[in-house]
Amino acid sequence: MQNLWFKISALLFIFLALFSKPAYSQVDNKTLFSADSLFQNQHYTQAFELYENILEKEQVYSPQMLLKMAYIREGLRDYTGAMYYLHLFYTKEPSRSVLKKMEELAVVHRLSGYEYNDIQFFKTQFNKHYMRILEVMLLIAVITVTAMFVRWRNGHRFSQAFKIGFVVYLLFILYYINFLNLGDAGIIKNNHVAIMSAPSAGASWLATVSQGHKVPITGEQDIWYEIRWKGKRAYIRKQNLLELP
Repeated sequence: MQNLWFKISALLFIFLALFSKPAYSQVDNKTLFSADSLFQNQHYTQAFELYENILEKEQVYSPQMLLKMAYIREGLRDYTGAMYYLHLFYTKEPSRSVLKKMEELAVVHRLSGYEYNDIQFFKTQFNKHYMRILEVMLLIAVITVTAMFVRWRNGHRFSQAFKIGFVVYLLFILYYINFLNLGDAGIIKNNHVAIMSAPSAGASWLATVSQGHKVPITGEQDIWYEIRWKGKRAYIRKQNLLELP
């Protein structure tokens, strides 16, 4: 039994070492301090450039930085950018106050796609913990397989119900990894964008929209995204849509 627990402990250590990672990277304090100073002195354009450099080139950020970037873009009337950074913040720090802010912006500027409810909030919370849930399920599977192997070597025979249950559990993990999708979305980033009925410039025209609207992405084909527009399948050129993370 002691040997069994040693093996399980070793597997746990390896598993956690492989799958665990910090929720946020540490931002370069010097660059962030300079950007924050510019922001406080209302030099918003210069501050945004530094924030953007931190986010895009160094691939690090802080939640407060994202909110400041959203504030700057809103002040410049770039509602696509404002919604994008608010959404990026929200995916990492789900908050009903941020939902309310996005809804308020959407109402004031007549933007569609930002109607949120409890189901949407639950989906975001679930998405935030997706990897942790997966880690726990894999961890349980590893421990179970290890225990099963040791007991099998000692002559234990497992019931048919147990075998079927464990196979179903493994199949659910595969489904969770490969097929569980809460849906992709994007924000229209240009003005006077044509929404088409098919992925072709010669297809029927459905609407001409301005920037800031959020739409579900249901697929893609060549230079087109397949989206849902007012409950119907439609298409938009990829260059006109900012895909949300």
